[in-house]
Order: sequence, then C-alpha cells, then structure tokens
Amino acid sequence: MKRALISVSDKTGVVELAQALVRHDIEVVSTGGTHKLLADAGIPVTNISDVTGFPEIMDGRVKTLHPNVFGGLLAIRGNEEHMAAIEGLNIRPIDYVIVNLYPFQATIEKPGVDFEDAIENIDIGGPSMLRAAAKNWQDVAVVVDSGDYARVIDALDNGTPLTRDEKLALAAKVFRHTAAYDALISQYLTRVTGVEYPERLTVTYEKVQDLRYGENPHQGAAFYQEPGAALHTIAGAKQLHGKELSYNNINDANASLSIVQEFNEPAVVAIKHTNPCGVGVAENIYDAYMKAYEADPVSIFGGIVALNREVDAATAQKMSELFLEIILAPSFSEEAMAILTQKKNLRLLTVSMTPQGGIEVLGAPRTTLKVQGGLLIQDLDVRQLGDEDIKVVTKRQPTEDELKQLLFSWKVVKHVKSNAIVVAREDRTVGVGAGQMNRVGAAKIAFEQAGDLAKGAVLASDAFFPMADTVQAAAAAGITAIIQPGGSIKDADSIAAADEAGIAMVFTGVRHFKH
Repeated sequence: MKRALISVSDKTGVVELAQALVRHDIEVVSTGGTHKLLADAGIPVTNISDVTGFPEIMDGRVKTLHPNVFGGLLAIRGNEEHMAAIEGLNIRPIDYVIVNLYPFQATIEKPGVDFEDAIENIDIGGPSMLRAAAKNWQDVAVVVDSGDYARVIDALDNGTPLTRDEKLALAAKVFRHTAAYDALISQYLTRVTGVEYPERLTVTYEKVQDLRYGENPHQGAAFYQEPGAALHTIAGAKQLHGKELSYNNINDANASLSIVQEFNEPAVVAIKHTNPCGVGVAENIYDAYMKAYEADPVSIFGGIVALNREVDAATAQKMSELFLEIILAPSFSEEAMAILTQKKNLRLLTVSMTPQGGIEVLGAPRTTLKVQGGLLIQDLDVRQLGDEDIKVVTKRQPTEDELKQLLFSWKVVKHVKSNAIVVAREDRTVGVGAGQMNRVGAAKIAFEQAGDLAKGAVLASDAFFPMADTVQAAAAAGITAIIQPGGSIKDADSIAAADEAGIAMVFTGVRHFKH
C-alpha cells in the first residue's frame, strides 16, 4: 500500500486531495492541525506519531524529524541496499509528500509583529521533508503548491501517473519555494540585526505576471515584486482598466510615481521614456494637470500621467482628449471612470501616494542594477532638502517666488537622467534637458524647449557646473535664479558669472546623479 504524507499550513484544497488519495488506496499520514482537519472530514488518516513511534513534542517543534520519515522519503526504490536497509528497520516508503510551510511571510508583514512570533514561524520540518522528497523526485511526488493538486487528482482518477518530467518540475518548484522561504528569513534577520550590506546577499521576488515583451518585441520579460511590497510602490498598484501593462509601461509608471510622490500639494507628472516631459503643481488637480500638459504638449502624447489626487470629471475630460498610455492616481471619481473607460486600451491604475499602509519587510529601500557578472545595490535616493542645506552663494538673494520655484525644480531634476537640467516657472516645468554627455548641452536643450518662457525662469542642475559655461548660457536665455549642488573646483568662476549677470544662485551640497 502506497503512503502519502500531508502537512500543510495553507489548507486550501487539501481535503479534496486527501479524498482522492484514499479513493485509490493510498494511506494518508498527517500531523497536528492537518490531521484534525482530515479526520473531521471523515477521511481515514494515520497520525505521524504512529509512524515515528514518538509523540509530537515542544509544542510541535519536533514531529516529523525522524528516520522513519526520512528513510521513507530518501530511499531510492531501484537501489537494493536502500530498500534492504529500510525493510530491515521496518520503514515504509513514502510516495507522496504534500507540504506547505509555516506562514513566515504573512507573520512578518503584520504591523508590530513580535520578534519571538516571527522566529516561531520559521518552519524546520517542512523544508526538510520537501527537500528530501525533491531530492528523491524520481520516486516521490512532492507538491508544495495547491495549484498543482488538480493534476495529482487527475493522475489518480484517470490512471495516468505523473510523468518523470512532471515529477522533476514539481521538485524544481520545491527548491524555488524553499530557497525563497530561506531568503526571506535571511532578509528579515539581516534587517533585525542591523546589517546594511551583508557579506552574502540573497533576495527573493514573487512573480506578478508575464509581459508581452521587454523593452523591444524580440526581448522576453516578466514582472516580479518584493514580498510584502508597499502599497505606495508600483508593485502595489491596482489596474482598473485597459490592456495589459508592458515592460516599458511599468518602468515609466514607476518613474512617474517616484516624482509625483515628492509633492504634498496637488501635482501632476507626465513621463516619456522615464524622464518627465511636464510637471505641474497647483491648488487643484485640474490646474496642476493643465500646467503639466502645457509644459510640453507634444511629448506628452503617448506618455504616462501620474496624479497625486483623485481624478475628477473635468481633469478626466481633458486627459481623454489625447492619447495616453497610462493614468496613475490614488483614485478616480465615478464620472472620471465613465469618461476614461471609453478608451478601451487606456490603462487606469490606482496606487497609494503615501508610505502609510505599506509593510516594510525588507528594510531600508534599495535600488539595484544588474551588470554583467554582478549586481550594484544602493540606498534609494530619498534625500530631501532642509533649510540648513540651502546656501546662497551670490551677491543677489533669490526672491521668495524664485526660491519656491527653485525648490520645485529641485524636486524634479532629481528624477531626470543625468546630465540633467530643469527650467521652471509658475509651478511648472518649461524645459527639461536629460541624459546628455555634457551639462551645457543639457541646458541648451532645456532652453530651446522653454523658448521665451526661459526669461524670468529658474534653473536646477542635478550636479555641479565644472565651468562657468552653463551659467553664461543661462544668463543669455534669461534665467534669473539657479540651484545646484556646488562643489566644483571652479565654483568661483560660476559664482562670478552669476554675479555678473545678476543671477541668484543657491548651493545645496547634495548631488542627484541618475544614470
């Protein structure tokens, strides 16, 4: 008589699976709460203690760690010595293992989780049984995912045993599962012990969806999220309408979200290829959208728009007048939904605009970049300017409005690809120069886009001026105030050029390279 061992925390579908096993004369062995569930369902079930000859001890910490279990799991059926060994010790083979693990992730995602509770939810016996069964995959069918129960039931009911390839696929899934489980425990304990950059880095992600393609149609792609991803991240966004998101959609939406969350006042960001083509703030979301649109009415076409307030009917009507890929907001009014859902392919996403509600499982926010043969990892650039960071270095002080516009443009330039220049006025961008090989080149692009609106506008630079040429170009364009990190060996030249042109210039001491 074949034997199956069932021990699950997630009980979804397990009664039906156990019934199928019993229908086909397979003995079911179980533990603790699973044993009670199956017995209460009228399923004949053997207690694990009857197999091991020992009671469950230490509040269930030890119940399956026994040779009578692991001998039955690891014995290779085609190995005469193995079979003779277990026969001599009266150990029966175990042919099916259906196990899922203590809910460690769900435990640490609870607000204010107790450390001892987290530790108690580290499964020991479960991963051990899964790994043993998966190692002996040719002889043991091991199932860790309730989504695979139906295939096992079909195999039993139809008399079509699981194939060698299916058993191997199930075993591979087990090792992915236990690796992710251990990685999450490692990440949690690394955070608890305060190790920022450990000697070994193991991370795990959960698949959200396959994507139609990557940056280009010939590239495959998928989207994964961090376990416990915060609600205010792109991984926490909920799609309400429109066709599937693509790789570029998600990347651009992430960029738009990062910028719009910089602002407390109503703000709108239009993104194209991860760079902002228009950013506006106002007293209401409609006016903020109009400012973002008017900043660059050409580039916004086919772009992504993020808003940090609910989309109302008036704003929705204006946005519906042009082609957009995605609209991202904390919510949409019923009237706005009725207007925007008339466009079948327009993606509408909701996402929290504040960190509240998200559970920080993995510690401090990080950003990563895969390079050939390795991984770069760094703290996310969440640096905000304080009053103590602002240092006026020119003879002329910025006016109150100039300082307001400088701080606005500084929040934007932080998210523009380097070399980056942002020209702004009246609470909106009017020119953006991104990703150029030299800073004055980025400035010239921004001035060309701004045109006459550069006169009386302010300028933000993500890094210092290596020479005075950018200040001189700004003066020629009519810029009246500049904000930049400072720190160049030729700062004095830039300050002198600003003084000569009557430009107020502020140093921050903070650089915002974004490559």
